[in-house]
Amino acid sequence: METPGRRERKKAATRQALADAALKLFLERGYDQVSIRDIAEAADVSTTTLFKHFPGKEALVFDESQDREERLVAAVRERKKGQSIVEALREYVLATWLPLTKHPQYAEFTALVTGTPALQEYGERMWTRHAATLGAAIAEDTGADSDDIACHALARFVLDIPALTRGRPDPREDVERIFDLLERGWR
Repeated sequence: METPGRRERKKAATRQALADAALKLFLERGYDQVSIRDIAEAADVSTTTLFKHFPGKEALVFDESQDREERLVAAVRERKKGQSIVEALREYVLATWLPLTKHPQYAEFTALVTGTPALQEYGERMWTRHAATLGAAIAEDTGADSDDIACHALARFVLDIPALTRGRPDPREDVERIFDLLERGWR
Protein backbone atom coordinates (compact mmCIF):
# COMPACT_ATOMS: atom_id res chain seq x y z
CA MET A 1 0.00 0.00 0.00
CA GLU A 2 1.24 3.46 -0.89
CA THR A 3 2.05 5.97 1.80
CA PRO A 4 -0.37 8.90 1.54
CA GLY A 5 1.10 12.12 0.22
CA ARG A 6 1.41 15.33 2.18
CA ARG A 7 -1.91 16.68 0.92
CA GLU A 8 -3.79 13.49 1.92
CA ARG A 9 -2.10 13.47 5.35
CA LYS A 10 -3.07 17.11 5.90
CA LYS A 11 -6.69 16.41 4.88
CA ALA A 12 -6.82 13.41 7.21
CA ALA A 13 -5.35 15.46 10.06
CA THR A 14 -7.90 18.24 9.52
CA ARG A 15 -10.74 15.72 9.40
CA GLN A 16 -9.53 14.10 12.63
CA ALA A 17 -9.10 17.49 14.34
CA LEU A 18 -12.69 18.38 13.43
CA ALA A 19 -14.08 15.06 14.68
CA ASP A 20 -12.07 15.28 17.91
CA ALA A 21 -13.13 18.89 18.54
CA ALA A 22 -16.77 18.04 17.87
CA LEU A 23 -16.80 15.06 20.21
CA LYS A 24 -15.08 17.01 22.97
CA LEU A 25 -17.58 19.87 22.68
CA PHE A 26 -20.59 17.54 22.41
CA LEU A 27 -19.52 15.65 25.54
CA GLU A 28 -18.87 18.88 27.46
CA ARG A 29 -21.94 20.89 26.44
CA GLY A 30 -24.39 18.49 24.84
CA TYR A 31 -25.02 17.99 21.14
CA ASP A 32 -27.75 20.60 20.72
CA GLN A 33 -25.73 23.30 22.51
CA VAL A 34 -22.82 23.13 20.03
CA SER A 35 -22.90 24.89 16.67
CA ILE A 36 -20.97 24.15 13.49
CA ARG A 37 -19.16 27.46 14.05
CA ASP A 38 -18.12 26.32 17.57
CA ILE A 39 -16.62 23.15 16.13
CA ALA A 40 -14.80 24.94 13.30
CA GLU A 41 -13.36 27.48 15.73
CA ALA A 42 -12.23 24.76 18.15
CA ALA A 43 -10.43 22.98 15.27
CA ASP A 44 -9.06 26.33 13.97
CA VAL A 45 -10.65 26.03 10.52
CA SER A 46 -13.43 27.82 8.65
CA THR A 47 -16.97 26.46 8.49
CA THR A 48 -16.42 26.07 4.73
CA THR A 49 -13.50 23.75 5.47
CA LEU A 50 -15.63 21.79 7.93
CA PHE A 51 -18.29 21.24 5.25
CA LYS A 52 -15.62 20.04 2.80
CA HIS A 53 -14.96 17.17 5.22
CA PHE A 54 -18.40 16.50 6.72
CA PRO A 55 -21.89 16.94 5.25
CA GLY A 56 -23.40 17.97 8.59
CA LYS A 57 -23.15 18.00 12.35
CA GLU A 58 -24.30 14.39 12.84
CA ALA A 59 -21.58 13.08 10.53
CA LEU A 60 -18.96 14.52 12.89
CA VAL A 61 -20.04 12.02 15.55
CA PHE A 62 -19.88 9.09 13.15
CA ASP A 63 -16.67 10.22 11.45
CA GLU A 64 -15.40 6.70 10.72
CA SER A 65 -18.62 5.53 9.07
CA GLN A 66 -17.35 5.33 5.49
CA ASP A 67 -14.12 3.58 6.51
CA ARG A 68 -16.11 1.11 8.60
CA GLU A 69 -18.38 0.26 5.68
CA GLU A 70 -15.38 -0.29 3.39
CA ARG A 71 -13.70 -2.53 5.99
CA LEU A 72 -16.88 -4.60 6.43
CA VAL A 73 -17.03 -5.26 2.70
CA ALA A 74 -13.29 -6.01 2.64
CA ALA A 75 -13.78 -8.56 5.45
CA VAL A 76 -16.05 -10.48 3.08
CA ARG A 77 -14.19 -9.99 -0.18
CA GLU A 78 -10.64 -10.35 1.13
CA ARG A 79 -11.12 -13.19 3.60
CA LYS A 80 -8.67 -16.08 3.79
CA LYS A 81 -9.08 -18.89 1.31
CA GLY A 82 -11.47 -21.46 2.72
CA GLN A 83 -12.76 -19.14 5.45
CA SER A 84 -16.54 -18.74 5.63
CA ILE A 85 -18.15 -15.32 5.40
CA VAL A 86 -19.50 -15.69 8.94
CA GLU A 87 -16.03 -16.52 10.31
CA ALA A 88 -14.50 -13.55 8.47
CA LEU A 89 -17.15 -11.25 9.91
CA ARG A 90 -16.61 -12.76 13.38
CA GLU A 91 -12.90 -11.90 13.14
CA TYR A 92 -13.76 -8.40 11.97
CA VAL A 93 -16.21 -7.74 14.82
CA LEU A 94 -13.86 -9.16 17.46
CA ALA A 95 -10.97 -7.06 16.13
CA THR A 96 -12.91 -3.80 15.72
CA TRP A 97 -15.95 -3.71 18.00
CA LEU A 98 -14.49 -5.15 21.21
CA PRO A 99 -11.62 -2.63 21.44
CA LEU A 100 -14.17 0.20 21.19
CA THR A 101 -15.96 -1.09 24.30
CA LYS A 102 -12.73 -0.60 26.25
CA HIS A 103 -12.23 3.03 25.15
CA PRO A 104 -12.34 5.43 28.13
CA GLN A 105 -15.03 7.59 26.44
CA TYR A 106 -17.17 4.67 25.30
CA ALA A 107 -19.88 5.11 27.95
CA GLU A 108 -20.05 8.88 27.40
CA PHE A 109 -20.19 8.45 23.63
CA THR A 110 -22.96 5.85 23.91
CA ALA A 111 -24.95 8.11 26.23
CA LEU A 112 -24.50 11.03 23.82
CA VAL A 113 -25.84 9.03 20.87
CA THR A 114 -28.70 7.30 22.71
CA GLY A 115 -29.70 10.57 24.41
CA THR A 116 -29.82 12.65 21.22
CA PRO A 117 -32.70 11.90 18.83
CA ALA A 118 -30.91 13.43 15.81
CA LEU A 119 -27.90 11.18 16.42
CA GLN A 120 -30.08 8.11 16.96
CA GLU A 121 -31.86 8.73 13.65
CA TYR A 122 -28.61 9.39 11.81
CA GLY A 123 -27.03 6.28 13.32
CA GLU A 124 -29.99 4.14 12.26
CA ARG A 125 -29.86 5.48 8.68
CA MET A 126 -26.10 4.83 8.61
CA TRP A 127 -26.50 1.24 9.88
CA THR A 128 -29.27 0.60 7.35
CA ARG A 129 -26.99 1.81 4.56
CA HIS A 130 -24.14 -0.36 5.88
CA ALA A 131 -26.46 -3.37 6.04
CA ALA A 132 -27.54 -2.86 2.43
CA THR A 133 -23.93 -2.53 1.26
CA LEU A 134 -22.74 -5.53 3.27
CA GLY A 135 -25.75 -7.61 2.17
CA ALA A 136 -24.99 -6.81 -1.46
CA ALA A 137 -21.32 -7.76 -0.98
CA ILE A 138 -22.31 -11.09 0.61
CA ALA A 139 -24.76 -11.77 -2.23
CA GLU A 140 -22.16 -10.95 -4.86
CA ASP A 141 -19.55 -13.14 -3.14
CA THR A 142 -21.90 -16.11 -2.90
CA GLY A 143 -23.39 -15.70 -6.37
CA ALA A 144 -26.86 -15.00 -4.95
CA ASP A 145 -29.27 -12.42 -6.33
CA SER A 146 -28.43 -8.90 -5.14
CA ASP A 147 -31.67 -8.75 -3.14
CA ASP A 148 -31.28 -12.22 -1.54
CA ILE A 149 -33.01 -12.01 1.84
CA ALA A 150 -30.63 -14.41 3.61
CA CYS A 151 -27.60 -12.32 2.60
CA HIS A 152 -29.26 -9.12 3.80
CA ALA A 153 -30.46 -10.77 7.02
CA LEU A 154 -26.93 -11.96 7.80
CA ALA A 155 -25.61 -8.43 7.21
CA ARG A 156 -28.28 -6.95 9.45
CA PHE A 157 -27.65 -9.46 12.25
CA VAL A 158 -23.90 -8.77 12.16
CA LEU A 159 -24.48 -5.02 12.28
CA ASP A 160 -26.84 -5.41 15.26
CA ILE A 161 -24.15 -7.09 17.36
CA PRO A 162 -22.84 -3.85 18.91
CA ALA A 163 -26.34 -2.84 20.02
CA LEU A 164 -27.12 -6.33 21.33
CA THR A 165 -23.91 -6.58 23.37
CA ARG A 166 -23.68 -2.96 24.58
CA GLY A 167 -23.43 -2.75 28.36
CA ARG A 168 -23.33 -6.52 28.87
CA PRO A 169 -20.85 -7.96 31.42
CA ASP A 170 -18.84 -10.01 28.88
CA PRO A 171 -19.21 -8.60 25.35
CA ARG A 172 -16.61 -11.00 23.93
CA GLU A 173 -18.54 -14.06 25.11
CA ASP A 174 -21.76 -12.54 23.77
CA VAL A 175 -20.19 -11.81 20.37
CA GLU A 176 -18.93 -15.39 20.19
CA ARG A 177 -22.38 -16.78 21.10
CA ILE A 178 -24.10 -14.66 18.46
CA PHE A 179 -21.64 -15.77 15.78
CA ASP A 180 -22.05 -19.39 16.88
CA LEU A 181 -25.78 -18.94 16.32
CA LEU A 182 -25.18 -17.37 12.90
CA GLU A 183 -22.76 -20.15 11.94
CA ARG A 184 -24.72 -23.15 13.22
CA GLY A 185 -28.31 -21.98 13.59
CA TRP A 186 -30.69 -22.22 16.53
CA ARG A 187 -30.75 -25.49 18.46
